[in-house]
Amino acid sequence: MQKKLRVLIAKPGLDGHDRGAKVVARALRDAGMEVIYTGIRQTPEAIVTAAIQEDVDVIGLSCLSGAHNVLFPKVSEGLKAKGKGDALLFGGGIIPAEDIAGLKAAGFAEIFLPGTDTGDVVKFINENLRR
Repeated sequence: MQKKLRVLIAKPGLDGHDRGAKVVARALRDAGMEVIYTGIRQTPEAIVTAAIQEDVDVIGLSCLSGAHNVLFPKVSEGLKAKGKGDALLFGGGIIPAEDIAGLKAAGFAEIFLPGTDTGDVVKFINENLRR
């Protein structure tokens, strides 16, 4: 029996809008993945700690506040510092196109924008998970 993929969905920073994160979390759960949702207003350090404690394979961050260029890299750096740098990272939210390359350089394999079909997120994880 193959182990279920474990995915952490988190909302870093002061952004309180979580509908998109919940929609993605439900779609991943419906696709057979085990999903841990941290809730809103998480620090990068809390997200890293949760990812390690929950032994997740994938981490998805959602940000609509404009703080993605600070918060997303802090999570990536924290994961690498704690030996969890092999986790597949993706992000989503209100992210300007000109910021995507920098987020990918910081370790995010993909950035999903508003209107993305949740099936595309499922497909991305299934095709890109490093085991």
